[in-house]
Amino acid sequence: MSALGTLAAGAVSGIWKAATVILAAVLLLVASSTGTGWWLAASDRDVSRAALVQEQGVSAQLRSSITEQNRAIDGMAKATLAAQERGSAAQAAAAAKGKKYDAALAQFAGARATTCDEAMPAVRLLLEGVQ
Repeated sequence: MSALGTLAAGAVSGIWKAATVILAAVLLLVASSTGTGWWLAASDRDVSRAALVQEQGVSAQLRSSITEQNRAIDGMAKATLAAQERGSAAQAAAAAKGKKYDAALAQFAGARATTCDEAMPAVRLLLEGVQ
């Protein structure tokens, strides 16, 4: 082979060696950036999981508070209904007592008394009529 052929073969061999080194460097760069990407993704995943657990705890506390408030509202509604029923019963009792009192007063519509002794029989009848 001639010197020119040897020189050309050496140049081609040097180009292949340089290309191999460049290709290895590119592959190393790609692999390291991929590894870094995976590492960053795993770190973000771990942070997201921790935040999710924390939010689930807050959500559970809120659900518990809402349940407690709903129980309190139900209790207040039941107490209101019971109070309304007691109020209705008290009004009915007061109306019945009022009718008794009016009936007892009607018996003495024209009665007149000037002394305590004259008034006592009427008061006694009034009290008996109201009971």
